[in-house]
Amino acid sequence: MGERGAEQGSSMTQLIQYDDHSPFALRGRTEDFDAIVAALAPSGVVLERWQAGVPLPDQPSDAAILAAYAPFLAALTERGGYQSCDVMRIAPDHPDRAALRAKFLAEHVHDDDEVRFFVEGSGLFYVHTGGMVHALLCEAGDLIVLPAGTAHWFDMGEQPAFTAIRLFTTPEGWVARFTGGVSPLYEGAW
Repeated sequence: MGERGAEQGSSMTQLIQYDDHSPFALRGRTEDFDAIVAALAPSGVVLERWQAGVPLPDQPSDAAILAAYAPFLAALTERGGYQSCDVMRIAPDHPDRAALRAKFLAEHVHDDDEVRFFVEGSGLFYVHTGGMVHALLCEAGDLIVLPAGTAHWFDMGEQPAFTAIRLFTTPEGWVARFTGGVSPLYEGAW
């Protein structure tokens, strides 16, 4: 039985920073995890790397995933006051993948923190803060916490393939409020 999730391969978490206005000049690029953490810290964004306490089998159940990361989830729940968590899976053959992708490509905020831990696969968060757009590629093993009110959008790609643990304070707090801003993604800057 193979191991899945954060234990597979090496992580390639990346951060690319752009000005948030035309001509969207490149401000920096790094794959150095500590440098990424430091670059995001002024915005209050938390990035951590976790490894499961136990190997995960192929096609693990939600319960197995939550059990494997239970010590991390307990500490994070206590630290952030989160009340619940779930596991979200999106595969390339998901019937609503195009609609789900389109929904979260628009810039939005939440009244609650957005907390995601990538068990498998990857996703691209664009965090709009401090006059910049921080394009953060999260890979398996990465935890991201976007503070409530942080303008961002998320790209799961045309062929999404990820499993993520989501934590919530309240389900209502996680509802997206769209800012009305047009992301540079639509203008071809990325």
